[in-house]
Amino acid sequence: MKKALVQILLAAIPVLACAQYAPQAGLAGSTAISATGGQFVAWATGCTVMRGYQDISNPGGGYATLGDSTAAIGVPDGGVVSLGDSGVADLTFVRPIVNGSGADFAVFENGFRDPTDSAQAFLELGFVEVSSDGVHYFRFPASSMTQINTQVGNGNYINATDLNNLAGKYVGGYGTPFDLDELAGTPGLDVNNVTHVRIVDVVGSIGTHASRDNSGRVINDPYPTPFPSCGFDLDAVGVIHEAFESVLSVASNATIRLYPNPATDYVVIEAGAPGSEIHISITTLAGTVISEQQALSGGGISVKAYPPALYLLTITDSKGNKWRESFIRR
Repeated sequence: MKKALVQILLAAIPVLACAQYAPQAGLAGSTAISATGGQFVAWATGCTVMRGYQDISNPGGGYATLGDSTAAIGVPDGGVVSLGDSGVADLTFVRPIVNGSGADFAVFENGFRDPTDSAQAFLELGFVEVSSDGVHYFRFPASSMTQINTQVGNGNYINATDLNNLAGKYVGGYGTPFDLDELAGTPGLDVNNVTHVRIVDVVGSIGTHASRDNSGRVINDPYPTPFPSCGFDLDAVGVIHEAFESVLSVASNATIRLYPNPATDYVVIEAGAPGSEIHISITTLAGTVISEQQALSGGGISVKAYPPALYLLTITDSKGNKWRESFIRR
């Protein structure tokens, strides 16, 4: 019996070693989500960062310094905050993320493709965790099948087909998707009320400071990268499924549109019946009310005087329907 069990386990090893996950963005079968594909309904509105070292094996070299926490807020724009080795970023949202059909949110990094092989790319990876209370976090089960015999260096590329549930799997402009279904039933987590997303930089060393995947396997990504821009470079977190505040008049089936977003001169708000009166309250992320005004649904409101930033809106129509939205003034 023992001999038969050993034979079964040995037979499974080649299958595990040859595991193939979704390929790089732009290739058939990729799960990458374009930042401009129209699937995102919201973006992170808050971010706090705890930096890691430029090289965890040499603390005297200092911490990562590129960018700041505001770079991770709003839509992906190429501006990033570098986390450094084992650095952490915690992101928050206007409304909780909920478990819908398929991917529920996606994380954007600034990896770039190998110019000679579209399947390969320079990728710096991160673990992804979620929380319903900002205290207890739960990690998506990550997998890495990248070879661990030779260290991936600063100028080397890796293949996305070796990676699963690791942020940074896809090149810049394409989000790595995460499906809350994978964490459904986890004690202490409400997958229909995810208020926080945490990114933890993967230390790609195959030596002493190695990060490991869900199976205990070493994750091999570019290391060391002893520069101010070291570690995971967080660009954005986009929401695909979010909770909506209950409306007072459910039968109205009221909907809302807000555009353009980002905006420079004005924002058009369509809420409720066209031409109906709506009340708009605009606040900063810190909660400071900067405008209270009446407007007509479908009309534009001027934002020219606002400094570039992310703003929150509370919109109420004459029937008592209420929405909360956000826009970026650039």
